[in-house]
Amino acid sequence: MSTLFDRIGLLYTGDPEREEIEDAAIVVEDGRVVWAGAAGADPGADERVDVGGRCVIPGFVDSHAHLVFAGDRTAEFTARMSGRPYTAGGIRTTVAATRAAGDALLAERTAALVAEMLAQGTTTVEIKSGYGLTVEDERRSLEIARRFTRETTYLGAHVVPPDAPSADDYVRTVTGEMLEACAPYARWVDVFCERGAFDADQTREILLAGTKAGLLPRIHANQLGNGPGARIAAEVGAASADHCTHLTDEDVSALSSAGVVATLLPGAEFSTRSPYPDARRLLDAGVTVALATDCNPGSSFTSSMPFCLALAVREMRMTPLEAVRAATYGGAMALRRDDVGTLRAGARGDLVILDAASYVHLAYRPGVPLVAQVWKEGRRLV
Repeated sequence: MSTLFDRIGLLYTGDPEREEIEDAAIVVEDGRVVWAGAAGADPGADERVDVGGRCVIPGFVDSHAHLVFAGDRTAEFTARMSGRPYTAGGIRTTVAATRAAGDALLAERTAALVAEMLAQGTTTVEIKSGYGLTVEDERRSLEIARRFTRETTYLGAHVVPPDAPSADDYVRTVTGEMLEACAPYARWVDVFCERGAFDADQTREILLAGTKAGLLPRIHANQLGNGPGARIAAEVGAASADHCTHLTDEDVSALSSAGVVATLLPGAEFSTRSPYPDARRLLDAGVTVALATDCNPGSSFTSSMPFCLALAVREMRMTPLEAVRAATYGGAMALRRDDVGTLRAGARGDLVILDAASYVHLAYRPGVPLVAQVWKEGRRLV
């Protein structure tokens, strides 16, 4: 079955060779894009969808999210908004609630967040573990995450749990029996390389152990202050360094030279009243930038990629084009995917029809629900 999306006012393809096509059409067949170009030049299709002059973009690719958890941290948010700064210790509150929750509740909560994301145009999402911090709780978190996406990340190294005998003992668990239990359910390995979490040597050890087990590395880097995370990402060939709020010139150069994607998470800065990363500096240095929600119950409880895109334009010196690129093509690069985040021939037929003439409206009209339709693999889901 093939579907022609016709009378597209502006098509943002996510294809670097031809990013924008005005007065466009696109054909999806058997879940894949088979043609995109000028309206009237299409090869025909079994069905036709009249887009009515609206803008069409690829489905958003949210390459950083923590969705498997239980509990609530509204008290922490309220305290922070009253002037108390964020620290990594708040993660332990969610760990306690997640360990106490049953599988059915965790799956229900994850499904609800994935549905929220889909309604706002996200068709590909990465989901991390990291709120269990025991062998069994990390394993079941990833097993649940795998029900919703192939992009699952083992984040046993989120923080050292308070019941661990020592940080070194916990690192041995993370690189040993926990890794062995979790690797079958994960594609990626991640570490929170930050003060209050894991230092450079621990981070390197965990990422290399994960790589040896067949997982691909990514890293939480340079969120709370200057540190070694970005340089370690370049050293180990990580796909992405995430947060990148506090970077030296050496850090930026290392990311650029190694081809590491800088995944920026403005929802975290919004929710913690912290300085925003300087996307302009990264882009000007030739670093590929991705945008993601960092959806989690403590420091960025948003599931909205349009909201994060608007923040990136307003607060991080990105143009609307750069922001929509980062939320689609950039996210795909952060996941080393060439089948999503773009609407070129051969890509998955994931597209979003906006109730607007241009993607610029995503930043121009922040907070307004502009996602009119969401199609995934050629099927309308929203």
